[in-house]
Amino acid sequence: MSARETLLYLDGITVSFDGCCALNNLSLVLAAGWMRAVICPNGAGKTTMMDVITGRTRPDRGVATFRGSDDLTRLDEPSVAALGIGRKFRKPTVFETQTDEDNLLLALAGERRARLDGIVETVHLAPLRHRLAGSLSQGQKQWFEIGMLLAQDPALLLVEEPVAGMTDAETEETARLLVEINRNHSVIVVEHDWSSSARLA
Repeated sequence: MSARETLLYLDGITVSFDGCCALNNLSLVLAAGWMRAVICPNGAGKTTMMDVITGRTRPDRGVATFRGSDDLTRLDEPSVAALGIGRKFRKPTVFETQTDEDNLLLALAGERRARLDGIVETVHLAPLRHRLAGSLSQGQKQWFEIGMLLAQDPALLLVEEPVAGMTDAETEETARLLVEINRNHSVIVVEHDWSSSARLA
């Protein structure tokens, strides 16, 4: 599959920090509508890969394109986000002294109220929308931050260790949520645990 036929295309990406190689000749292809899990142990370069995709880190060499033509290696984080790439970090980052609804309204671009109801229903937090975000459980915060990412309506979601700190039941629910999101968005899930990623199949 050529770069022009893909949503995301990485080829030969290499990144070093102070002589230490974080990524060595990484290649990855993602077509529109796909969901893929990147599974490797801690320290293997998962976060660095996401940093390259989102414009946070410049690779030493290699090709990184989005939608066949946008060169991600030349763009900063706001420019990459504007292209339609959204990222959820491992640790949820919500405004804990604001309600869930207010957090989502801050993330929404444009048609605020028209989309708010759909997002809270998608992440299964509609009954909690008026609670303070700081009162949510760890699992609920992860789902909620995924909702904040959906509010930006990205074409590609990068989701880093979405089940960290979750119970088995919350992990199952997260897998269902990501599969549901994949109906309308391309998704890359980065994990170090094969057992949780296998539930996405």
